[in-house]
Amino acid sequence: MPPLTDSQKNAIDQALSLRRDALNFQKAWPTLNSQDDLAPAFTWTQLERQLASLAATAQSALMASDLVSATRKQANFKPPEMVLREILCVAGALMDESFGRSEIGEAPMT
Repeated sequence: MPPLTDSQKNAIDQALSLRRDALNFQKAWPTLNSQDDLAPAFTWTQLERQLASLAATAQSALMASDLVSATRKQANFKPPEMVLREILCVAGALMDESFGRSEIGEAPMT
């Protein structure tokens, strides 16, 4: 078997880090057995549309698509409550008027 490339090693490190994060989250927030109070289902497109609508600025609204996409790509590897927490963090960031701006608050981050 040939040695792993740096890119392959990086991908393995990222996967291990994601797994560690999920396990640590499950330790802190064990799965509840109750299913009688499930949240209503919605699509990723609906989530993106609502987050863009809630965004504090037009620039933040444009970021909603990329942030939802990133959350969606990793959602299958995380406990549902961890995904919920990330969605709430995205919502908070998008509603923050200073999100996406430099410390001075004038020029957008690139």
